[in-house]
Amino acid sequence: MPEFKKSTTREYFESIVIAVILALFVRTWVVQAFKIPTGSMEPNLLIGDHLLVNKFVFGPTATSPERALLPVADVKRDDVIVFKYPEEPERDFIKRVIGLPGDTVELREKRVYINGRRLEEPFAHYLEPPGAADSTMSAFDVRVRYGPVTVPPDSYFVMGDNRDNSEDSRYWGFLPRSYVKGKAMMVYWSYESGREDYQDTGLVGALKGVASVAVHFFTRTRWDRIFHQIH
Repeated sequence: MPEFKKSTTREYFESIVIAVILALFVRTWVVQAFKIPTGSMEPNLLIGDHLLVNKFVFGPTATSPERALLPVADVKRDDVIVFKYPEEPERDFIKRVIGLPGDTVELREKRVYINGRRLEEPFAHYLEPPGAADSTMSAFDVRVRYGPVTVPPDSYFVMGDNRDNSEDSRYWGFLPRSYVKGKAMMVYWSYESGREDYQDTGLVGALKGVASVAVHFFTRTRWDRIFHQIH
């Protein structure tokens, strides 16, 4: 019986199919790329930062052996996470976890208190310093005073590092655990573009972005942020 031999075309086709399946698996379950479109996490994450998000680390485990063998973890305070925006689940947001299930969260003069104790936040940035005498924000502004509120089970209270310019749990409430997509790991590329580059969406915005990168790749790439770890 003659030996069966695949054609070169078939081998290429099978290789491409396998590569596509693996790429979809990795994107769906392991790692996903995410681009920072707003300044809500400045100065720690900048507009134009491109991140790798670990989608596996918070994966559900049903049994104790799974939890022992798989490298999964619980969501912790200070984790920077990517999640589905509760009011528009088709959009992805990125914020920092501040309150865990059962925590009582309160803001007093912009400072965060967890269960009555002030939280140390070296990453927090303010356009107007807490307690500024000439502040333009009223005492009833949620950026100044909020709560106290208790985080319900399977939920989190999240905030942007840029506290005076972040749409977060102070405005839309608690984040359900099921909406968490993953933990931000590192910046794999950062491109310095103005906020106007993110105003157009869809095909027009994509074409503008490609044109900008093609012309300014070397001069606008923030080389010092490549492989920057996110904390």
